[in-house]
Amino acid sequence: MDAKSGANTKTGTLTIGSESCTFPIHQGTIGPDVLDISKLYSKAGIFTYDPGFTSTASCESKITYIDGDEGVLLYRGYPIEQLAEHGDFLETCYLLLYGELPTAAEKKDFDLRVTRHTMVHEQMARFYQGFRRDAHPMAVMVGCVGALSAFYHDSIDISDPHQRMVASIRMIAKMPTIAAMAYKYTIGQPFIYPKNELDYSANFLRMCFAVPAEEYKVNPVLARAMDRIFILHADHEQNASTSTVRLAGSSGANPFACIAAGIACLWGPAHGGANEAALKMLSEIGKPERIPEFVRRAKDPNDSFRLMGFGHRVYKNYDPRAKIMQTTCHKVLAETGVNDDLLEVAMELERVALHDEYFIEKKLYPNIDFYSGITLKAMGFPTSMFTVLFALARTVGWIAQWKEMIEDPSQKIGRPRQLYTGATRREYTDIARRV
Repeated sequence: MDAKSGANTKTGTLTIGSESCTFPIHQGTIGPDVLDISKLYSKAGIFTYDPGFTSTASCESKITYIDGDEGVLLYRGYPIEQLAEHGDFLETCYLLLYGELPTAAEKKDFDLRVTRHTMVHEQMARFYQGFRRDAHPMAVMVGCVGALSAFYHDSIDISDPHQRMVASIRMIAKMPTIAAMAYKYTIGQPFIYPKNELDYSANFLRMCFAVPAEEYKVNPVLARAMDRIFILHADHEQNASTSTVRLAGSSGANPFACIAAGIACLWGPAHGGANEAALKMLSEIGKPERIPEFVRRAKDPNDSFRLMGFGHRVYKNYDPRAKIMQTTCHKVLAETGVNDDLLEVAMELERVALHDEYFIEKKLYPNIDFYSGITLKAMGFPTSMFTVLFALARTVGWIAQWKEMIEDPSQKIGRPRQLYTGATRREYTDIARRV
């Protein structure tokens, strides 16, 4: 391909056999240029082949930017480190939805709107009873979030900007309640209603861990840790679940159905289950004295064992979220004083990995999943809830991406192409003549 630059535009020329076709090259504010091949088939009669779409820009977005080589994550231009250090989750929600940080008055109004929508329809409680008690909480989440469209008919018209925003606020507000109810249902405890005087994360912790028999006091260290976890997971560009939400939304599906689709995608162990996988690995190691053995196995290319929670598909440098999560993790461990073999293994493995030349050279640093799994376990959450918390946090990112797509005049229904390798045309044979 040859690239040329004009006064205002850049173009690229693809040569296919003896034919050459010219296509525009779009430039973002930061990041790689993008070759627009939307007319490739009409011009050249050929498709591109890109399994996993790892080299394909599926949309134009102003929400999140990632530079994996430099370890950069920006929400609307703001570094994730600054948002997690100085702000709270609802401020991040406002930023992702509206594009700017709120003023004090806007923040107060937004917090109030979210707080006033935290309760779910009372009939939702009976909906939970249709699930087995041992159902995975993510299965419950997919069903209950999808069912919201049956309860809130006044916010499913995607052509109405007001209804789109009402649906957005409702999902951000109700997701902690739905998640806490899923948790309470699986452990056989009564549902706890939200409390308007508490902030978003403190309210969620209370709904998960309070019981009617005694008063529950939210630990501010744990509430702040929960808030940071939500901020760090709020959005991550065009990942699998976000792309799923956009694809579902491109058909005109209602927003509740689109978010349910995102939750279903996130449930996959290669996506949202990474922190759970990291804890399972720590269980396999078992004791700190066995770490050298497993580190040797991780270095052996002929051994199938892999250290989970180290390195990242996108971040070729240190995961910027992991730095914040590491600090948060250590604060939670100090606050809870949990004496747990897995946490002991985790802390020793972290120490070894950060000082081992092999890991440093390969840039196999502990990632956010390594620290978040340890942190959530120390806070009292079972591993089955880890992906649920991920979905709760990512809901605002999904909504922002869905809303951006709906409001994009150039958006079309998603229709990926394929490389067909099946049988060519065949004629039907009567069953009596088949041998």
